[in-house]
Amino acid sequence: MSDKGKPKLAMYWASGCGGCEIAVLNIQENILVVDEVFDIAFFPCIADFKVKDVKGYPDGYIDLCLFNGAIRNSENEEMAQLLRQKSKVMVAFGSCAYEGCIPGLSNLTSKEATLHTVYLDNPTIDNPEGILPQPFYDAPEGTLEIPVFYHTIKSLDQVVDVDYTIPGCPPEPHQIWTVLQAVVAALLEGADLPPAGSIIGAGNVAVCQECTLKKDVKKIERFYRPYEVIPDREVCLLEQGLMCMGPATLSGCGALCPIVGMGCRGCYGPLDGVEDQGAKMLTAIASILGVGKPGEDEAEIERQLDAVMDTIVDPAGTFYRFSMAHSLLRRAKVNGR
Repeated sequence: MSDKGKPKLAMYWASGCGGCEIAVLNIQENILVVDEVFDIAFFPCIADFKVKDVKGYPDGYIDLCLFNGAIRNSENEEMAQLLRQKSKVMVAFGSCAYEGCIPGLSNLTSKEATLHTVYLDNPTIDNPEGILPQPFYDAPEGTLEIPVFYHTIKSLDQVVDVDYTIPGCPPEPHQIWTVLQAVVAALLEGADLPPAGSIIGAGNVAVCQECTLKKDVKKIERFYRPYEVIPDREVCLLEQGLMCMGPATLSGCGALCPIVGMGCRGCYGPLDGVEDQGAKMLTAIASILGVGKPGEDEAEIERQLDAVMDTIVDPAGTFYRFSMAHSLLRRAKVNGR
């Protein structure tokens, strides 16, 4: 614990949607326990903290930092390094910090293409002079500086050491509360923390194994987009031709999406020991495709396979929706980079 007073808690929002910040409130009345146990050292989403406040803290002053969001620009990286220096325990909080998540999909294109789409080629933009953000601008009041926009998005552990990970988009309340309880018990009661590097609050099997939908190992001949069919609410979605990342995704969420008819999107990340979630999912799909017959010509089997795979819209965005920045691929090579 910090030298004086209650344990210190920090939370920072890097490149992400902000849902992780709101998710902390989902622990409901336990938020009162957090307020009772912790002093808030840095939480700019809810109070007027300044970066200079954090810089003034001694190293290790913050007992627990929940860092959410990917590393999209120089400010995100600077804050990650600063908070790592000032924190005893650094947690990659949510899928963006863990794997890059939705922001990480921009690794499929270039920095230049992203800026062009956002500021120039966009039906909601009025920018006749084609002005793009610049890191430095000389204004009458002095030189203005904004963060440098990176070509490649990174996960938190690609820029600093991370002690623990809480997966999810956003994390589920029980996961958040598990981490807070564990840290409080360690700080106030001397209990042992989980082993460094642990994924906290998640399960240790695939989402499919906690999903209650009936599985008959049916073979499929094509995939459907959600609006094209009304699924049987009692049968495995993947066996109905609806994309579900359950076979390649770590459990712990309670299969919340599949049981209401929406395929798992993969936000809890890969199973233990799996380096590439997308590749794992491709393997799972290969086992259920109803193509090819004994003795059939290889060219015909390949044609059938191509026909099935053509029904998957945006394979990269489907299989790497949450894990692109943390996958073996990391990013697409664009213009030699």
